[in-house]
Amino acid sequence: MKNIAIIDDDVHIGDMLEEILNEEGYSVLRAYSGTEALFLLEKNNVDLILLDLMLPGLTGEEVMKHIKNIPVIVLSAKADTSDKVNLLLSGASDYLTKPFDPKELLARITVQLRKSENKSDDLSISEGEIRIDGLSSEVTVNEVPVKLTRTEQAILKLLMSNPDQVISRSVLLEKISYDTPDCTERSLKQHISNLRRKLMEISGKDHIETVWGIGFKFVSEKS
Repeated sequence: MKNIAIIDDDVHIGDMLEEILNEEGYSVLRAYSGTEALFLLEKNNVDLILLDLMLPGLTGEEVMKHIKNIPVIVLSAKADTSDKVNLLLSGASDYLTKPFDPKELLARITVQLRKSENKSDDLSISEGEIRIDGLSSEVTVNEVPVKLTRTEQAILKLLMSNPDQVISRSVLLEKISYDTPDCTERSLKQHISNLRRKLMEISGKDHIETVWGIGFKFVSEKS
């Protein structure tokens, strides 16, 4: 089942969208502000986002800057062509002006999800018993799914992409900052600790080594 996030502070529109999507077999997540949207994306795997622009807190445009590798359909009352062009150039996958025909929206959602599914699987990463799927971003250990936060997943992906190489704390924070702006030098240690625990609960092995005073590395089975 595909997860679709509705980011819109208009409760009436959100309820209408949720009902339509549920009828089509989609799972729905809701956020009512830009700040809440970032928290939702941090804690959940999302396949597609329906994004309003005029949100309390962070605007839709600001939220867009933190979204990566997830198709975004902008739903906005702004009908100016320049607005549409700017959003599409900024990373939006599609733009639909309010009010819209629900059937047209469902068709556009189908198209965007199909594009995502047809992308190459070359971005998948495997190291021994651990695998990060390039399409769904699902992490598995011995084919058992592991539920990771967005920050934990970003850390694991970076370390697994550089097996047996020590990644300094500063480099790690810099590389994942685009996806996880909430991760700080103070919280990094806790994120690493949580990640190690979740992997060990399934594999019984500690795949991440702390190199004191420097950083961390993913220990491959070859080493």
